[in-house]
Amino acid sequence: MGSSDDTEMKTDGTHPANHLIHEKSPYLLQHAHNPVNWYPWGDRAFQKARETNKPVFLSIGYATCHWCHVMAHESFEDDTVARLLNQHFVSIKVDREERPDIDKIYMSVCQAMTGHGGWPLSVFITPEGKPFFSGTYFPKSSRMGMPGFVDVLEKIHQIWTQDPARILESADQITQAIQPNEEAAPSDISPDMKALENGYGQLHQAFDSKWGGFGGAPKFPTPHNLTFLLRWHIHDPASNALEMAEQTLTAMRRGGMFDQIGFGFHRYSVDEKWLVPHFEKMLYDQALLAMAYVEARLLTRNAAFETVAREIFTYVLRDMTDPAGGFYSAEDADSEGVEGRFYVWTPGEVKHVLGDDVGDLYCRFYDISEGGNFEDGQSIPHISRTLEAFSRHEGMDADVLRGLMEDARAKLFEARAKRVHPLKDDKVLTSWNGLMIAALAKASAAFGESRYHEAATRAARFILTHLRDESGRLLRRYRKGEPAHPAYLDDYAFMIWGLIELYEATFDPDHLDQALSLNEEMVRLFWDEAHGGFHFTGEGNEALITRSKEIYDGATPSGNSIAALNLLRLGRMTGDMALEIRAEQLIQAFWGQVVKQPMAYTQFLLA
Repeated sequence: MGSSDDTEMKTDGTHPANHLIHEKSPYLLQHAHNPVNWYPWGDRAFQKARETNKPVFLSIGYATCHWCHVMAHESFEDDTVARLLNQHFVSIKVDREERPDIDKIYMSVCQAMTGHGGWPLSVFITPEGKPFFSGTYFPKSSRMGMPGFVDVLEKIHQIWTQDPARILESADQITQAIQPNEEAAPSDISPDMKALENGYGQLHQAFDSKWGGFGGAPKFPTPHNLTFLLRWHIHDPASNALEMAEQTLTAMRRGGMFDQIGFGFHRYSVDEKWLVPHFEKMLYDQALLAMAYVEARLLTRNAAFETVAREIFTYVLRDMTDPAGGFYSAEDADSEGVEGRFYVWTPGEVKHVLGDDVGDLYCRFYDISEGGNFEDGQSIPHISRTLEAFSRHEGMDADVLRGLMEDARAKLFEARAKRVHPLKDDKVLTSWNGLMIAALAKASAAFGESRYHEAATRAARFILTHLRDESGRLLRRYRKGEPAHPAYLDDYAFMIWGLIELYEATFDPDHLDQALSLNEEMVRLFWDEAHGGFHFTGEGNEALITRSKEIYDGATPSGNSIAALNLLRLGRMTGDMALEIRAEQLIQAFWGQVVKQPMAYTQFLLA
C-alpha cells in the first residue's frame, strides 16, 4: 500500500500501489496502481475526508465496462488529474457488482439530477455521504459540449473552499429528495388482468416489426419481456404475442449480438438491427436469455430455439465456470485496448484459416466483406439470410452447407483462441449464479439433459457452502478464496428461484428444503412489516443515506418480482397458505406503481 496519501511517481515511471491493492474485486485491482490515491468504500475513507475537510469523489463502475476503461485511461492514469484529486478530494472506488446497494442510491441521484445514468458513475459527496454533484463519463478536457473532468474538479474545489454552506445545503436537499415516501400506503387498486393486457399493449406498440425487439437503438434483450409474451400468448392466442417473441428471439440469434463463433450473447445492440453489439458478455444475460429460448422451445416445439439454449450453455460451461462449480460474472468488451477486437474478422483472416473456397463461402454467409460492417474495415459475423435460402442461392444441399459452416466455425474458434482474450471477471456473485442455476435446471427438465442439472447442483452446492457467514447468512461475492459482503434481496430471491427450478428438475427434496429455508431468512431480513414488499438491503447490510425497494424489471428482474413468484410457487408446492398471503401482500404493495407503466414490470406481471 502507498505509504503517503499523495501517491508520487517512482523513478521508473510507475506508481506505488494505493489503498485498493488488498481488495479482491478485479475492477478495484485495475485501479490499484493509478496515481489517484483511491480508497475502497469504508470508514477509513470517510474518516480521512472528515479530518481533512475535503469532499469525496465517488467513482462507481465494473471490470468489463468499456467507458470505465476510457475514463480510467484519460483521467485516472493521468498525473495532472491525479494531483487535483489527491490534493482536494478523498477518492473512493466502488465495484457496482459487489456493492449494488451503493450503486442504486447514487445512480438514482444521477438520474434525478441529469436525466440519465450509466457507468462510470461519477458522484461528488460530502464526508457524510450526501451527494451534491453527479455525472457519468467525463472526458479529461471539455469537448463536444461535455464539461471536462479537470474543469469540474477545479470548480467544485473552488465552491467547496469559498462557499461550503451552498454545497452542504444542496446535499441536504438532494438527500431529502431521494428518501422513500414511507407514508405511501399499499395500493387500494385490486390486481386484475387489465394491467397485464396493458403491458402487452405497450409492448405491442413499442415492437419493431422489421427487426424485432422493442423501441429503437440501442436495443437490449430484456428476456422477461419475451417470457411474459410467451405466457400472454397462452392466455390470448389471438394476440401477436407469440410472433413478437419468436421474431425477436430469431433476430437476436442471427445478429452480431450473438457470438457466431464462440457462442453466448453480448450485452446489447447499439443499432436497431442487432448487428453491432456492445461486446461485453454478462452471466445474467446468458441465464435469462437461455430461459427465454427454453420456454420458446417448449411452447412452439421449434428445435432451433433449443439449439440456441444449448449454445449458450456450451459457452457458459466452457468459459465461465469455476473448477469448483460456481459461475464467473462477465467478459470484457475490450482486448488490446480496443472494443470488439477479439470478435471481428477480415476476409483475409478467415481465408487464412479456412482456405479460399470455404473461406469465401463463410464470408458471404456471415457478411464478412472487404469494406467491413464495423470499424476499420473489420466485420462482425452475422446471418443476414437463412441457411436454407443461402443454400438454395448457392445450389447446395442445406445439410451439406450446415456441416461445412459448423466445421468452419470450429476452426475459426480454434484460431481465435490464439488472440489476446478479453479480461474475464472471475468473481462469483450469488444472485447471478442463482439465475444460471435456474436456467440450467429448467433446460435439464425441458431437454432431458442430466449434465445441465448436474452443473446447476454443483453451483448451488458451491454457493451454499462458500458464500455464507458463520451464522449461515448468505454473502454476495466470492473470489480467490474470499467471500465478502452480506447478500442483498436479489441474492436471496434469485438463489431461491434457482433452487425451486432445481427441485422441479430433480425432485430432490433437499433443494426444496434449502429454498424454503432461504425464503424464511429472506422474509426475516428484508420484509417491510409496515408497508409490505421487500427492501433491497436488510439486517446485516450497511446502513446508507437511504433505503430502497426495487420493483423495476431492467437488465435483470427486480428482487421483489422474483420473490413474488417464488412465494406463490413455494406456497403451492407445500400447501402453506401463509406464503401465498405474503405474495398477495407483496403484489398489493406495488400494484399502484405497476399499473401506471406495466411494460416496465414484466417479470412482476408474470407473478
